[in-house]
Amino acid sequence: MAQMLVQVTLPHKKPAGCEFSRVNGHFRLTLMAPSHIGLPYGRYPRLALAWVSTEVVRTRSPRLCLGSSLSAFMRSAGIGGSATGGAYGSLTRFALQARRLFSAAIHCSYASSDGRSMQTAGFALARKTVLWWTPTSADQSSLFGSYVELSDEFFRSIIEHPVPIDLKVLRALRSPFALDIYVWLTYRMSYLQRPSQISWPVLSRQFGSEYGDLRHFRAAFLRHARSILLHYPGARMAATSTSLTLYPSPTHVLPAAARLLD
Repeated sequence: MAQMLVQVTLPHKKPAGCEFSRVNGHFRLTLMAPSHIGLPYGRYPRLALAWVSTEVVRTRSPRLCLGSSLSAFMRSAGIGGSATGGAYGSLTRFALQARRLFSAAIHCSYASSDGRSMQTAGFALARKTVLWWTPTSADQSSLFGSYVELSDEFFRSIIEHPVPIDLKVLRALRSPFALDIYVWLTYRMSYLQRPSQISWPVLSRQFGSEYGDLRHFRAAFLRHARSILLHYPGARMAATSTSLTLYPSPTHVLPAAARLLD
């Protein structure tokens, strides 16, 4: 996964408008979308992003073939079950979220701790998308040639700072909140050298700005963390009413260079 989308994440639920921000320390990421398309949200665009990032690292190319059919791309992205058409079917919902994802733009800003300087960058996720998708039924065998060409900036952000994750775990988790926590834990444990205490208000700004009540956010975070520990039992953490403490633990997926040395 691209590191910037681990530090701050996509919306969990449908946002009210076409601009969405999350904050991690001095880093702010704002996601923007055309008003007639809307912002991506939920589980589907997260799985699509994981697939995109994995393919970029594998192929070293910004142009990615999405397969000859929408249902084939869904399977590649790890969305199991039978693909269904219709207004509320999985094909329709996935196609909409993919269109929203590839139409989105990102603005990043990083402020210095003293507030005297700021670095900013803005870019689209994709500079060109061709989707031969008409998700009215599961029979998509006549479709061909769908692809996405990532922007130079997003392509470089993946190549230069990829976060290794276990796609089997990502696909097993049903909640977008749980997906975010799992990827974040794997990333944090890859470099954590000493215990790190993080307050719930800070975590809420990073993960759960949709939650109006901090108690509800904390309860949801811990509920999803328990499900993640079934897949990642080596992650060590402890929670109090005021904060979450992470303890140095083995990262769930070693970087490729380290795996080659095993």
